[in-house]
Amino acid sequence: MDEKNFLAVQFEASRAHLQRVAFRMLGSREAAEDAVQEAWFKVSRADTADVDNLGGWLTTVVSRVCLDMLRSRRARREDALGPAVLEPAIGEDDSAYPERETLLADQVGMALMVVLQTLPPAERVAFVLHDMFDLPFDDIATIVDRSPEAARQLASRARRRVGGGAAAVRPDIERQRVVVQAFLRAARGGDMQGLLAVLAPDVVFHADAAAQKSGSRPELRGAEAVAANFHGRAQAARPALVDGVLGLAVAIDDGPVFVVLRLSLRNGRITAIEAMADPERLSSFEIEVLDELPIAEA
Repeated sequence: MDEKNFLAVQFEASRAHLQRVAFRMLGSREAAEDAVQEAWFKVSRADTADVDNLGGWLTTVVSRVCLDMLRSRRARREDALGPAVLEPAIGEDDSAYPERETLLADQVGMALMVVLQTLPPAERVAFVLHDMFDLPFDDIATIVDRSPEAARQLASRARRRVGGGAAAVRPDIERQRVVVQAFLRAARGGDMQGLLAVLAPDVVFHADAAAQKSGSRPELRGAEAVAANFHGRAQAARPALVDGVLGLAVAIDDGPVFVVLRLSLRNGRITAIEAMADPERLSSFEIEVLDELPIAEA
């Protein structure tokens, strides 16, 4: 196998990881895919003879592409809306924030993604790479064009902002969980009125080709049609965060997730359900199965 073919194989093997990195930085699956594709264009033309850690180097290339995209996005907003708030000066003490793992555990999913959108590009990149993917600050420094100490302070500031901002977003997640739990209980119990109560009148259901092979309809529109589809079903479904978005994960016992239902909610009702069962697509998701709420809370 020649060098270019070897590089292509290694890149494809790392694609799911690279897309997760890009998604955490950019907050959009489409943008993440664009960033990874742009990274491949750069990688395919590069000389890798002196690259010792190919996986780390690929992460670096994708991160630089994401940083450029974030800066471009921020510049467009500033042109349209005026100057953004200036970044705080470097030099803050990080010693008061030692419980990084505990902090992150409380802020996964949608709440974290919403707050990440508000961070300046360099802070966001430093936080994602270090706190989520354990990249050393020496490596992060080369990506954000700062010293390792400055990179550490970027992540520190981001951690503070995440800690303050996610707390304000979290109640929305909890309110949505009540709706999703009510949907699950109504579906499992064959409660048609309960299903209609949590579905928007114009709710839309879509299923990918893999889900259709398992018996799902390609598309359903309207609360009655969608409610009838789930009536008495969803026995193996569990509430989950799918790339930070509230939804449902379907697995048998402790086996792997084989169907994901991504949900959209508005005004306390479910407005869209997307069923996905394509194995390659599922492997690219970050899925966190959540505990079910007690009956009294739903």
